[in-house]
Amino acid sequence: MAKPRALVIRTAGTNCDQETKYAFELAGAETELTHVNWLAVSDAPFANCQILALPGGFTYGDDVGAGKVLAVELTHSLGGRLEQFIHGGGLVIGICNGFQALVKTGLLPGARIQGPAERQLTLTHNDSGKFEARWVRLRAPHDVKCVFAEPDEELDLPVAHGEGKLVARNREVLRKLVENGQVVYRYASPRGDAPIYPDDPNGSLDNIAGISDKSGRVFGLMPHPERHVSRFQHPRWTRERRNDQCEGEGLRLFRRAVAYFS
Repeated sequence: MAKPRALVIRTAGTNCDQETKYAFELAGAETELTHVNWLAVSDAPFANCQILALPGGFTYGDDVGAGKVLAVELTHSLGGRLEQFIHGGGLVIGICNGFQALVKTGLLPGARIQGPAERQLTLTHNDSGKFEARWVRLRAPHDVKCVFAEPDEELDLPVAHGEGKLVARNREVLRKLVENGQVVYRYASPRGDAPIYPDDPNGSLDNIAGISDKSGRVFGLMPHPERHVSRFQHPRWTRERRNDQCEGEGLRLFRRAVAYFS
């Protein structure tokens, strides 16, 4: 059986592309690293591609907002093809800066390109007013529908962002996200109580760390699963033997994406 094919998009300022490519390869995918400029002029990279990844970094220096320039580029150069890819059954994952770009195109939460006046969500500056780089705990709801996650799962991943606070146009937007099972992960406290800073590193609405579209196939999250593909990457790996395997908890997300097409 042919391996599922993952396409990892990079551009100026992307800095997690190699780690994301490596994670998909560990998970069993055939993976290609492609510059966004090549996608703008050729359909070839989309051929036989089942998974599309927008990795983390600081695309175009985040000069006018995190992920904003990349979002504009995706909208105007690839908008129709991205929607066609999604509606054709493809998976999309946006990590950190990739999540920011997906939200600012409108592909999250609605799986379609939207104009600025239509957008219901954005990601903005952390409540702390500073860049946050730390490990956090995540928890998935019991009714999660995302391909990349499992109900009630908990995992530890690192964050590294300055604009990770998810905000909505109004409370009705949040209600629909919850009602539709589109909240994929929330920040959680290791103690089991309500997560406050630094457990929730940015002050996101309803402690949300990741969301999907209604189908569960377009997924974005702020923490970095590609930075925890080995248990030896965890800062407490010598004190907490979390399982008998060498795999890190972040690799689960990539394995599920590959298994979806296997």
